[in-house]
Amino acid sequence: MPPNINVSHELTLHMLLFEGLRHFVEITFTAIGALLPIVDPLGGAPIYLAMIAGVESSERPRLAQLVAINSFLLLIVSILVGAYVLDFFGVSIPAVQIAGGIVLCAISWSLLNSPGNPAVSARPSAAQCDPPSQRAFYPLTMPLTVGPGSISVALTLGANPPRDLRALTATTLAHILGVLIVALSIYLCYRYADRILKKLGATGTTVTIRMSAFITLCIGVQIIWNGLRTLLPSIYAH
Repeated sequence: MPPNINVSHELTLHMLLFEGLRHFVEITFTAIGALLPIVDPLGGAPIYLAMIAGVESSERPRLAQLVAINSFLLLIVSILVGAYVLDFFGVSIPAVQIAGGIVLCAISWSLLNSPGNPAVSARPSAAQCDPPSQRAFYPLTMPLTVGPGSISVALTLGANPPRDLRALTATTLAHILGVLIVALSIYLCYRYADRILKKLGATGTTVTIRMSAFITLCIGVQIIWNGLRTLLPSIYAH
């Protein structure tokens, strides 16, 4: 085989590898960029801390780890098979948005109306009296951390997967890496939420929690409206 053919073959191989790596990195950063602002673990840390006020300090690292693991699994399942599950049960994404938005609003409203400093309340609610592991999924993972907005984005990321097996494998691995980075940020923000808020002091913590709860309430209302805005035209169409 002539030398110029070998050089051309190597260049083509390098170009294919570079293109595949670039595609992998793009998908990874797309997943991170789409999910991280909506999950917003740093913004949710004050509310998370308020909801685990009755949990012993020794149990909080394990609880943060469970929430991060649950968030990772929920997002990955939503990306890979979420759309198929919704189709199987005949549930639309707008219905998920409305139901999840209502739950998110209810949690935010209860925090807004809690007396004193929610993060250091001396009278934990009935939900706070449950074992921490039972609350790791609901409500700490869903809908507080991974809510209907995050699930909707995850479903969108997983829509129309490539048909080629190699491309499908690369896309799946890129999504896993992106969601893993998001889950790691959740763990770090929740694990050290008390240290972050301790620097704010009692008054600063109360203000931060109230503002975070209000913003979360607004997000819940927006999610409900997004679902209604999609469903209402279909109702009038009939």
